[in-house]
Formats: sequence, structure tokens, C-alpha cells
Amino acid sequence: MEETALVQLHALARAAAHPAAAAAPCPCPVGVLADRDDGTVVRHGGLVLKAHAPGSDTAPLRARVAVAAAPSLTDVLLPPLPSPRTALDDRPLTAWPYGTPVDPEAPDAAPWEEAGRLLARLHRTPAPPRLPAMRAPVKAALAVERMLRAAPDHPATATVLRAWRTVPAPAAGAGPLALCHGDFHLGQLVRAPHWRLIDVDDLGVGDPAWDLARPAAWFAAGLLAPEVWARFLGAYEAAGGTATGAPSAGAPAAGGPAAGAARGGDPWVRLDVPARALTVQTAALALAKSTAEGRPLDEVEHVMIDTCARISSLRTELPPPASP
Repeated sequence: MEETALVQLHALARAAAHPAAAAAPCPCPVGVLADRDDGTVVRHGGLVLKAHAPGSDTAPLRARVAVAAAPSLTDVLLPPLPSPRTALDDRPLTAWPYGTPVDPEAPDAAPWEEAGRLLARLHRTPAPPRLPAMRAPVKAALAVERMLRAAPDHPATATVLRAWRTVPAPAAGAGPLALCHGDFHLGQLVRAPHWRLIDVDDLGVGDPAWDLARPAAWFAAGLLAPEVWARFLGAYEAAGGTATGAPSAGAPAAGGPAAGAARGGDPWVRLDVPARALTVQTAALALAKSTAEGRPLDEVEHVMIDTCARISSLRTELPPPASP
């Protein structure tokens, strides 16, 4: 976000946090929590103000924010606050309570069980009518497009594309439909005062397996310890989560589930395709970002590229879709 707009956003956050005394000095902690293409988030004391992506469609956003405000989900999703304005230039604004994020320096204390239970409760909640589709499958395709624009000649781009060609296009009506977060990872959890999910930009109706796809992909890549994955999936299933249809925390072979695992309630029957897609998405974004920043891939990014190579060696590439 440009500096002038960022100053305006901070001023709006201050006014919303202190509506009766906006001009008085205050000791509130302030700062920029995020500044990306898809949104800029600033904090003023106990209030967070988000300027969504320029040109965002406001109708779907309003529908998603309304879900977060629903009384039935107040213990699952962080509820919104009144926004001081509806927009800043062409960027819709939403306001939220500040919550303490997961500490990246304390991985052993990460709230994996709480995350599993929150997702299970979300997936069991009936979606309101006319809620848009959740955006997780779309985001994987967008990441591949971004990689092709930013890093078409990178040596690893072909590897990621081969893995992407093993991922079938999402079939309409395939699998169970549920109310989904659409972009779950630990950065989407805050304590306020107990753990809740944040960021409804991708929330909607879809296959709940996509909400488990990122931790599943990290587990399959060896970046998430088996015992942590078991705690997360076990808590999710014990809380009645609908994504896997299985009571066990089964493990995949490298790059996907073992052959013939379609029996016996193996959760990877449901998780395999979304996990492959999230592996590709993560690797594609790593190539796009590292190329734009002029830096080499880091260790984790190399792992995701290597996992794409294993996916393409174990899975058959699909033919391109027929022209309409």
C-alpha cells in the first residue's frame, strides 16, 4: 500500500478505536500487521483494520463477514467490529478485534488440537444460503499462473508444472459440501481470549478436505512431525469433522497415499488431491516470490520443490481439459 493510503488507514483505525476522543494522545500499540497484494492490515490498540485487495467484490465479502458475525460461530470465527468506513479508495474496509497470534518461535506450543476442533465445528455448521464457494482450489491455480508470469525460466518451474498436471480439476458436487475456511494455516489463528479462526476472505461452501490440505501437505513433505499431524487430525475427527470420513490418522507415502489405500477408512482418500494441490501452490509461490526478490530458495522451499518431483514420479499426468 502506498504511504499516503497507509497513513489514512492508520488514522481511520485510531478514530475507530477512540471514537469519543480521536484527537487525544494514547499509549495504544500500533503497527502494520500485514501489507500484501491481497490486503493491508493495521493495528491500533485492541482494534485491527483491514483494507482488502483493490477492486474486491464487496457482495461476497459482506456475505463472508456476516458469517463471522453469526452468533452460532462466535466461538469459532473472530467476530467483526463496526468499520469506520466502508472503503478506502477502491479497497473495502473491515474492522476486527485484535488477537494474539500463534508464536512462530514456539512451535511446540502451536495449538494444533484447538485448530482441529475449530475446523470441525466450522465444517459442521450449516452454511447460510447464497454464500459463495470457498476459494482454496482457485488459489492453487492462481499460484501456478503467478509462477509462470514471474519465473517461467526457473529450472524448478517444469517440476512444479508436472506435479500440477497430476491434480484433477475440482468436480462440481464431488465429496461432501460444508462451510469451509478456504485458507487454513496456523497464521489464521489468534487468541481473543480463546483460540479463534480469522481471515474470512476465502470462506465459503466447498469440500472441507481443502481446509486440512496445508498441514496434510506439510506432513507428506516431512515438514510436520507425524505425532503433530496425528494430534491435529485426531482432534478434528474426535470433534466430528466431516472432511475425511475416517477415524484414523493414516500416513501417506512420499508425495501421496500408499497405493490401494482406498479402503478401511483411510483419510488420505479424501486428502490426497487437496494436499497435492497445496504442495504445488506452496512451491509455485516460493518460485514466484524468490524470483521477484532475487534470492535463492530457502530450505523449506526446496523441500516443497522436491515433494513436487516425488508427486510427478508417483502420479500420472492428466490430459489438459478439452476446449469449450
